[in-house]
Amino acid sequence: MKLKRLTTMAMLTGVSMIIFLVEAQIPIPIPIPGVKLGVANVITLFALWTLGWREAGAILLIRVVLGNTVAGSFSAMLFSLAGGCLCWVVMSLLKPLVSIQQTWVMSIFGAIAHNAGQLAVAVFISGTVSILVYAPVLMIAGIVTGFFTGKCAQLVLEHMQRL
Repeated sequence: MKLKRLTTMAMLTGVSMIIFLVEAQIPIPIPIPGVKLGVANVITLFALWTLGWREAGAILLIRVVLGNTVAGSFSAMLFSLAGGCLCWVVMSLLKPLVSIQQTWVMSIFGAIAHNAGQLAVAVFISGTVSILVYAPVLMIAGIVTGFFTGKCAQLVLEHMQRL
């Protein structure tokens, strides 16, 4: 791996960690567990477009593991890993089908997949499917937050193209 690529990955990992840790400190006014903006996903989307799916996956994994080691718990790490990995897979599969101007679409589907992964872990840990009552609210939240983070990533990517 070239030094410039490795350095870029390290910087993006650091930025995503900072965003993750800051966002973890911001209380969300929605009383449903698991709902948050997911702003660190902007970095994952950026890495997907600029570096590739492997590198984006590595950045995501490092962020989730280190971020939850510092500011979370083991169970939070399980939720983040399941959601983040499923989100990454879905966005990686969608990338060849969309343009940079449709990054928000990738992000929405990724956010929905993230919530589905978290729900799967919740069902597994609790041993009950009644937790799926949260699914409609989490899917709506995924659409809203996915659009927001996707548009942010799209604006950054479009700006970078102009540079």
